[in-house]
Amino acid sequence: MQDEIRLVSDGEGLAVFGDVGDVERFLVSEGLVGREVGAGRLKAVMGVGVALAQEGVEGGAGASGRWVKLTAESAEQVKKYGLRESAATGVSTGVLKGDRGQIKGFVEFVRGSRSFVGNPVALANVAKLLAQVAMEQAMDEITEYLDAIDAKVDDVLRAQKDAVLSRMVGTGLVIEEAMTVRRQRGGVDEVTWSKVQGGPAVIAEVQAYALRQLDALAEKMERQAKIGELAGTIREAEPVVREWLAVLARCFQLQDAVAVLELDRVRDVSPEELNGHRLGLREARQDRQELILRCTDRLVTRMNVAAGAANAKVLLHPAKSPAVVEASNQVVVGVHEFQERLGNRSGRRSTETRRWMEAAVEARDRALETGAKGVAAAMTVGNETLDRAGTVRDKLASGIAERARRMRGGKGGGENESEGEG
Repeated sequence: MQDEIRLVSDGEGLAVFGDVGDVERFLVSEGLVGREVGAGRLKAVMGVGVALAQEGVEGGAGASGRWVKLTAESAEQVKKYGLRESAATGVSTGVLKGDRGQIKGFVEFVRGSRSFVGNPVALANVAKLLAQVAMEQAMDEITEYLDAIDAKVDDVLRAQKDAVLSRMVGTGLVIEEAMTVRRQRGGVDEVTWSKVQGGPAVIAEVQAYALRQLDALAEKMERQAKIGELAGTIREAEPVVREWLAVLARCFQLQDAVAVLELDRVRDVSPEELNGHRLGLREARQDRQELILRCTDRLVTRMNVAAGAANAKVLLHPAKSPAVVEASNQVVVGVHEFQERLGNRSGRRSTETRRWMEAAVEARDRALETGAKGVAAAMTVGNETLDRAGTVRDKLASGIAERARRMRGGKGGGENESEGEG
């Protein structure tokens, strides 16, 4: 049936199923951008009891499925669609009826229509698809991140002497091979799964090692008291931090890949446990995400403290202080970019570098102000001193003149007396 779309949301993503034209019209009307769900995967979902298949959309040339990553804003939009949450799976579904030819037509929730998904197992399979597409999207974003920073993760790992780190390279190759096989055959057989089962343990060890390296760098900076030593430490830390962030990104990417494979395997082996397993993987992923974000936040805190200390001493160290701030800002920007790729962290403003000239001008102005006050005070004191000196001088002059007069008077009187006697 045209002018009708089916929506499924697991709280993190929104899947839109229906005729390709209707799906596109809905996304345009709501200002959403969706990731294409492959035809083969769409058919697999439709084959387990979704109403879309029952209504003849499955296999048709116009069948379409899109997945939309929910942000805080788009999650609010979803609420107006009137989706109904399944108590069994926690996933919300609904059918929207449109007015043919109207871009803004998808506003009416279809009341009394038959269930979008026939049973909890079928709904769990759709929810599995949402989880897998979301993780694949995250994997693609990490690939873009690694390309953008030109990080050769395998080279970094090979350069380490630790045996576990070197095993990580091989583990990644095995997991990528399993993902290729999965795309070709639409599932994960026992042979493929047996190859990747040991991968998560290796990845977890490498992740823990990388986190320890970042913590060690943060502690080293905290111990630096002198600006010169701090500047050298931060300059050396910047490329090292970038490399270990790349390793962490690769770990997260491979863990997502294993989870995608795992969900397919559970669907084939224990379909009744699929929803519980999906929720468990989601919680474990969130815990892993928070662990990495906390560690990198500690590093950012140390960098900001270092930048603040350098700014406070910019007048004493006009060359080294700006260098510390600049180097710490580069590290912080790199960490924030990594965090945004990993956990939807919004970028933060880095510490602003205070230029030496600006600080010098401020100091000059303060000195001039202080100097002006000092000159005024000195002039006041000087004037008072001059006044006092003038008074003393006048008094001295008067005293001397009086004494001279007395002396002259005394001398004149003696001579007259002598002359009179003669």
